[in-house]
Amino acid sequence: MVQSLIPAVYPLIKSSYHLSFGQVGLITLTYQLVASILQPVIGLYTDYRPKPYSLAIGMGFTLAGLVLFSRASVFGALLGAAAMVGLGSAIFHPESSRVARMASGGQHGLAQSVFQVGGNAGSSMGPLLAAFIVIPTGQHSIAWFSLVALLAMVLLVRVGNWYKTHPAAARRSRSTLAEHRPVLPRKKVATTMVILGALIFSKYFYLASLVSYFTFYLMSKFRLTPQAAEIRLFVFLGAVAAGTIIGGPIGDRIGRKYVIWCSILGVLPFTLLLPYSNLFWTTILSVIIGLVLASAFSAILVYAQELIPGKVGMISGLFFGLAFGMAGIGAALLGRLADRTSIYFVYQVCSYLPAIGLLTAFLPHLETGMRKTAS
Repeated sequence: MVQSLIPAVYPLIKSSYHLSFGQVGLITLTYQLVASILQPVIGLYTDYRPKPYSLAIGMGFTLAGLVLFSRASVFGALLGAAAMVGLGSAIFHPESSRVARMASGGQHGLAQSVFQVGGNAGSSMGPLLAAFIVIPTGQHSIAWFSLVALLAMVLLVRVGNWYKTHPAAARRSRSTLAEHRPVLPRKKVATTMVILGALIFSKYFYLASLVSYFTFYLMSKFRLTPQAAEIRLFVFLGAVAAGTIIGGPIGDRIGRKYVIWCSILGVLPFTLLLPYSNLFWTTILSVIIGLVLASAFSAILVYAQELIPGKVGMISGLFFGLAFGMAGIGAALLGRLADRTSIYFVYQVCSYLPAIGLLTAFLPHLETGMRKTAS
């Protein structure tokens, strides 16, 4: 929730600081790139040296970035605050994904979906908070939400205590994990990881166009007020949260590959229609896109964890980092494209990105934990 306040107030700071779309994209790029680069490194480190209290430490960096963002008076300070939030995310996500897997009871897809839907539900609240609190009262009001981050730190210390008292769960045997996973040749694993990376690129480049620029698109094309546009962004992000909870448990039952296939390629007809729709259908299509597209990530993440067993932290960090990096690069590049062409052209170009989902056909079938248990 606190992280989502940053993109949610883009219309406010774009006007206040007289920023271009490219500069708005650079803020997202800074946050996402810091998180992207550091998450796999931190994940690999904690695979060998678990750090139960890194969850609270990561939230502390997010809190500091939020306060700095509320007090920033120049563009450079906004970038510094965004980098601080990115650092907090990089520390938080690898270990939190491991804790979710530890608490899963074998339903890894469901656990990842529950974990991620918390983040997505919080993200969906950002536009509402911006519309009704931050935009009317100003940038400084962002600092009040640091109290939420402080409460989260208290809760995460308790989670760290639980983690610390379960050393057997924290140090799962790689050999035990490998017994329940198919063994693929190294070249096949590498090829599969490249395909998963391409699917992440497709998903998060398209999401970047909506998360960072949907309000501008609605305000420009349909002459909506900032508050009305923020409410429709909230509706889209709420659909993303709902879609996230669907993908994991379905993947546990029918297989991750089928969920990935339906999620990314299945959204293509709706993205192609979006740039040519009126306001009513734009809202409806954004909900369908959010529901369908969001179901992919938990399936992709657990698929990758099963592909390379024993590296939960590294894989989680790699894919969270890749997702953040693609979203950041996408926001920056799409912002530049909007400056050079128009915000409408951005959505016409991005509408073809889900076609990359055709690569799912080349993914090997991996036996899911649920199906293994049933056999």
